[in-house]
Amino acid sequence: MQKRSLLKLLAASAVLTATLAMTVGCSDKKASFASVDITGADYGKDFELTDHNGQVRHIADFKGKVTVIFFGYTQCPDVCPTSMLELAEVKKLLGADGDKLQGLFVSLDPERDTPLVLKAYMENFDPSFLALSTTPDKLGEVARNFKVYYKKVPGKTPTSYTMDHSAGSYVYDTQGRLRLYSRYGSGAQSLADDIRLLLNTP
Repeated sequence: MQKRSLLKLLAASAVLTATLAMTVGCSDKKASFASVDITGADYGKDFELTDHNGQVRHIADFKGKVTVIFFGYTQCPDVCPTSMLELAEVKKLLGADGDKLQGLFVSLDPERDTPLVLKAYMENFDPSFLALSTTPDKLGEVARNFKVYYKKVPGKTPTSYTMDHSAGSYVYDTQGRLRLYSRYGSGAQSLADDIRLLLNTP
């Protein structure tokens, strides 16, 4: 009896060990992103900004879509239009899943970027993309919340200034959780591949 009980115990232990090994193997298998994985970040969790149509927006408004947020300004000569054109290309690369991507452009220049200016700017890229803004006095808080750097650089006239600013994009999954940081210049294909992974990952 003792020998039979011992054999049963050893068999049960072997099954348990195999099960645990399979479980660990599954849990260790993570999605491999080209962008920087910042899942669990304690910043950029939400925002309260007004879109170019006058509607107050929060990240929860875009639940069900992968949301990509870029901070810039409409008179930016290079980085901003390049990034938005790239995001429009990402949407095309996603094919049938393109409607599951929401592009957001947050203005760092609320003094010049009026709703009309922002709306016209978005039309250059994709009609589904939205431009968001806030008042100058609240912009600093928004930037700190996203760890975004920006600084006004004086020009020859009071209105010809430029803005130095961070150049990456933040990517949220379909549940509104901040997941990735896409560096400027990473390429449309890399970002499209990352978004596909997010769309196919619970």
